[in-house]
Amino acid sequence: MLKQSNIFRENQKVDERVMDSNDLERERGITILAKNTAIRYKDLKINVIDTPGHADFGGEVERVLNMCDGVLLLVDSVEGPMPQTRFVLKKSLELGKKVCVVVNKIDRPAARPDWVLNQVFDLFVDLGADDEQCDFPVIYASGFQGIAGVEPEEMTDNLEPLFEMVVNNVDPPKADADKPLQMLVTNIDFDEHKGRIAIGRITGGVFKAGAQVAVTQPDKPLRKTKVAELFVFDNFKKNSVDEVSAGDICGICGMGDVMIGDTIVDPADPAPLPAIAVEEPTVRMTFSVNTSPFAGQEGKFVTSRNLKDRLDRELERNLALRVVPGETADQFIVSGRGALHLGILIENMRREGYEFGVGAPTVITKEIDGKKMEPYDEAIIEVPEEHMGGVATLMGGRKGEMKNMEAGAQGSQRVTYEIPTRGLLGLKNAMLTATKGTAMLNTNFKRYGEWCGDINVRQNGSLVAHETGQVTAYAIQSAQERGIMFCKPGDKVYAGQVIGIHQRNGDLKVNVCKAKALTNMRASGKDNTAVLDTPKDMSLDDAIEYIVGDELVEVTPESVRIRKVK
Repeated sequence: MLKQSNIFRENQKVDERVMDSNDLERERGITILAKNTAIRYKDLKINVIDTPGHADFGGEVERVLNMCDGVLLLVDSVEGPMPQTRFVLKKSLELGKKVCVVVNKIDRPAARPDWVLNQVFDLFVDLGADDEQCDFPVIYASGFQGIAGVEPEEMTDNLEPLFEMVVNNVDPPKADADKPLQMLVTNIDFDEHKGRIAIGRITGGVFKAGAQVAVTQPDKPLRKTKVAELFVFDNFKKNSVDEVSAGDICGICGMGDVMIGDTIVDPADPAPLPAIAVEEPTVRMTFSVNTSPFAGQEGKFVTSRNLKDRLDRELERNLALRVVPGETADQFIVSGRGALHLGILIENMRREGYEFGVGAPTVITKEIDGKKMEPYDEAIIEVPEEHMGGVATLMGGRKGEMKNMEAGAQGSQRVTYEIPTRGLLGLKNAMLTATKGTAMLNTNFKRYGEWCGDINVRQNGSLVAHETGQVTAYAIQSAQERGIMFCKPGDKVYAGQVIGIHQRNGDLKVNVCKAKALTNMRASGKDNTAVLDTPKDMSLDDAIEYIVGDELVEVTPESVRIRKVK
């Protein structure tokens, strides 16, 4: 859409995922932060907001839906609607947004557009859409090729049918420039020269650069301030302007303390809009100051004050996050939508130079009518038929209940489970092992249900370092017979560090720093032919997924270690 709107120069180098500007977004191939731009089609300006699809980042979706009039619902032509599609669509229908369906990747050999369309219609019905909402317009497209059409067999050589669908079905903004000034702040951007930039859509009145305005929320006092500079988004750039009227999306500089959810109003006629409401978190983790023997050697920010300041900054723009003090002054309980939501925050912090410890993720329970309730997720698994037995055994052991099974694409099975969120913790790696890396797992929070009892999410214990020192090949040779190692010769480890997965239940202390005793009867190089197994490379996500209650992950800019909590 951006390319065909001619917003790039002919000789300009354009990245493949130009809206995914965050390093983590590019590495993982997912959208994490909502971002907006605007394109020109004929004589019209169309504001475009790119939102995450994964339900763990649903807070990003909930806060920006206030800025839009319609939604393009992208659905894969083979896989159909995913669980995360359900979350975004549910929020859009509740707000009465016009939904236009785009069946994307229509050029895939296994494309089945009729089946996908039926699945989308069933999803609309399940979510309680009315007759008008169920009568949604449909376009078939291939984003990779930049083509679209009203029928799968009638594709044009550009995306004009898609643009026409937006223009013909999405109403222009319902805004009045003659009404009192109103803008709900739905995003915060930062500029090293201009400071904080409040972004939102003007629902009433006219903004002028240099004008006096006020910032408020319902039942809170006014805070008067001044508009230092105004921006509008056009052709993938921020353009400075003197005036912006109702209906457009703009950025405002000069408000140092403005927060997401604030309303910018006319001081003489203040009328604050309702604050943005987002769903509550379901998973929490303990962030703490690093107290390992290697503490402070690799990080730049290591104190509890550093940790608190960083988490406070994150709260300003991450509405789905909650932070409360822990049991000690060095601990903070951080709650989010899921392990992925919190994992992205941890990865960003370590890249910024923070060093800290992270406890095992746990679910947030509630008490309703005297009963202990826990969150349940809907999990959709697409897996080859020969591995269905492994999936059923794994999900059954984690208290998962099968709700539906149907034929998937290219000889696979598509199975829907309802499973306690606790059962999802540590599931990804176990699922890949059980299916030899062939399963695709997608999850979405569904409801709170009764506590279902104990769930054993890990069958094996840990191999724990017996002493502090440098790992030797001689010691690894015998230790690797006990399980799968995380370390290799030359690594530095400390007593209490988890250095592998025990092949049995229960933990086992092993000495991986033991040097070979040399005598005049044994040459130092005699056993150089020993074969060492390749150690398992534990990423941050793998480590968080692996740990249980008496373990924590030590996170530094350079290392990810697992240790036992003393």
